[in-house]
Amino acid sequence: MNSIEKALQKQSQKASEQKKQEELQEELQKPLEPEQITQQDSVEKALKKQTMLSKGNNITSTIQIDFAMLEKKGFVSINSQRQLINEEYRAIKRKLLDNAFGPLSKSLNNSNIIMVTSSRPGEGKTFTAINLALSIALEKDKTVLLVDADVLRPNVMKTLELESKQGLMEYLLGENKDISEVMYKTNLDNLRIIPAGQSHHLSTELLASEKMFHAVKEFANRYPDRVVIVDTPPLLGINETAILANLAGQALVVTEESKTRLVDVEQAVKQLNPEMAIGFLVNKSARVDSKDSGQGYGYGYYYGGAN
Repeated sequence: MNSIEKALQKQSQKASEQKKQEELQEELQKPLEPEQITQQDSVEKALKKQTMLSKGNNITSTIQIDFAMLEKKGFVSINSQRQLINEEYRAIKRKLLDNAFGPLSKSLNNSNIIMVTSSRPGEGKTFTAINLALSIALEKDKTVLLVDADVLRPNVMKTLELESKQGLMEYLLGENKDISEVMYKTNLDNLRIIPAGQSHHLSTELLASEKMFHAVKEFANRYPDRVVIVDTPPLLGINETAILANLAGQALVVTEESKTRLVDVEQAVKQLNPEMAIGFLVNKSARVDSKDSGQGYGYGYYYGGAN
């Protein structure tokens, strides 16, 4: 090969490499789309892309609740107002709404923020919180925000049979800049939900943070017609619940008939802010249904008042 042929070959290789570089630059400048995540992507890159896409959709996403499924499981029905459980929660919510917006509200701090708790796990607090939120959402002049603050054992999304989403913890960690990014609309117009989000070893400190305080203030004051239902951890042995008790104006303590011990209830109430309105709900109480003379579930609300 003479010198002229070598020069031409070198020039051809250089042109080919330049073309490849230009094609690579064009490819890198193309916007990424969700469907571009292929098997060729590394697992790490694919997960990162999907996470960013889900973050970008938080503000506008709507949670689709299966209300027919909930009704079959014994929850408040949004279609039939004649259900017995609807009547029972109608009586319960009326007392809570009177405390939140009536004369007593002037003596309560954050009277429209209601924490739902229990002395021990498994006594029905999440069931109660969801039912209460559904019942109040049926009011024509009230909106409801259901917050899952049981960050150790979050159960709201699981009970609703929904996928977990970014929530309260992500906001407190600074991963979401605005609380609205983790406040999800639902297919019930008057209901919004903030999931618990990921668990974190500093959950106690995060719930006691200035950021949480300001978030609660916004919940309480931004919308005059809003009721905030907070599903909190059980009171005994959990530091987070005592912190949340200082942020709410009302507490609804759920007990299970024939299971919850009186000594546990007494110890649990000592963890609450004495200046809040404290109520007690007896869950799974025996009753005789006049329709079928069978054994069922009943609910009772006993208002303790503000001390």
